[in-house]
Amino acid sequence: MVPTYEQMGDWLEEIAQDFPDAFFEELDGGIQLEEEARPDPEFPPGEMYIMGEYCHDMLGRYIVLYYGSFAALMAEDDEETWKDEIFATVAHEFTHHMEETAGLHALDDKDEEFLRQAREELGREKKR
Repeated sequence: MVPTYEQMGDWLEEIAQDFPDAFFEELDGGIQLEEEARPDPEFPPGEMYIMGEYCHDMLGRYIVLYYGSFAALMAEDDEETWKDEIFATVAHEFTHHMEETAGLHALDDKDEEFLRQAREELGREKKR
């Protein structure tokens, strides 16, 4: 099942309320939901999507989730699975936020290793 953009937005609002207020400190742009999909350009089309991002730019600090990425990867999943993935994605992006504000980068390193292994499995690892 693929919920509507509005339904996912409602779920995201509910799920965000489960996180402690402290997680939102210095997250001046909050959590946003964008309608488009974000395919990862380093992978073949349809192979890897960006579900969410933690952003720190001239607009401030904020989290973005991509409805289209969820829809592309989870069309066959039920509501509970969607909610679990939304929660996991928000928690992941909050971890990036908390680590950045603390000057840490462990999750960045872990993400890069995951992507390196995925590229290697596809025979696309960049030679260093």
